[in-house]
Amino acid sequence: MTRDLIRFALPSKGRLSEAAFAFLDRCGMRVFRPNTRQYIATIPSQPNVQVILQRPGDIAIGVRQGSLDFGLTGYDMVQEKNFHTLNQLVVIHDALGFGKCTLNLAAPDDTGIDTLADLKAYADRLATEGRKLRVASKFPNISADFLGRHNISNYRLIDAEGTLEIAPMIGFADVIVDLVESGQTLRDNHLHVLDDGELLATQSVLIANRATLQSNPAALAFARVLLENIEAYLRAKMSYLIVANVRGDSAEAVASKLLAEPSLSGLRGPTIAPIYTRNMDEERWFSISLAVDQKALYDTIAAVRQCGGSGVIVTPATYIFEEEPARYRQMLDAIR
Repeated sequence: MTRDLIRFALPSKGRLSEAAFAFLDRCGMRVFRPNTRQYIATIPSQPNVQVILQRPGDIAIGVRQGSLDFGLTGYDMVQEKNFHTLNQLVVIHDALGFGKCTLNLAAPDDTGIDTLADLKAYADRLATEGRKLRVASKFPNISADFLGRHNISNYRLIDAEGTLEIAPMIGFADVIVDLVESGQTLRDNHLHVLDDGELLATQSVLIANRATLQSNPAALAFARVLLENIEAYLRAKMSYLIVANVRGDSAEAVASKLLAEPSLSGLRGPTIAPIYTRNMDEERWFSISLAVDQKALYDTIAAVRQCGGSGVIVTPATYIFEEEPARYRQMLDAIR
């Protein structure tokens, strides 16, 4: 039976929660949460959507099971909580651009373990002493798969909650598997990542229940709205709109001059319009506008000047919408 409300889960607390709320706000999907003690929120622009605040791991499980329709969580949680059942869940956007970090093996500085080869040799040596390598991790599925693929078999996974960095120091574990952003916390606790010990690169992703997308038209419509807004924001995030005045005999002549410069093509080409001056007998001017990538901004301004442009105005772009987001088409292919 189809529910009246579409359930969209977001992280309930911490940096990921703050980043998710801010990101959706910038995408034009502001989340209204009356107070931080409530775990139900709304998106005023989407009255048929109920926002559920949960832990990142619970979001991945809930979307897999179908009690949640959509979720925003870390890719690490998607992989860990759905390791053997990923087909029931669809990642509909895998590059939201925040929450980036890596899942790494880390060892104490004084062990001499710098590579996976060193770790295997250490584990094999422990086997001769009748002991297993102790690996503290909040990601047992990913960790076991990674160690197995690198032929490290003499180990025991220690399921740990809370701070892992202290585990080797207090004799709780020999090495740890943990999320690493800058690595400073590891260094402060005399740990280092193994040179080849990266298990997974992760960031925030948008996920949905496959069966819901296949059976609920309202959910499919919301998925499109989500992807439209997110893609439009991300596309515009690194873009600027340039408006300038350029001399020329005609719009066609100005267009020919601009299109000869590769940096002045914009999204489809420059938009050109005549400028009506008080004295129409003077030389003719045209207003041009085009969207440019942030990295090419100053080269583009130089090219506009080279073409006789002046009065250049630069405005950050808020959204750039295409005819249909490519990720929406990819999602449709995935659920078929």
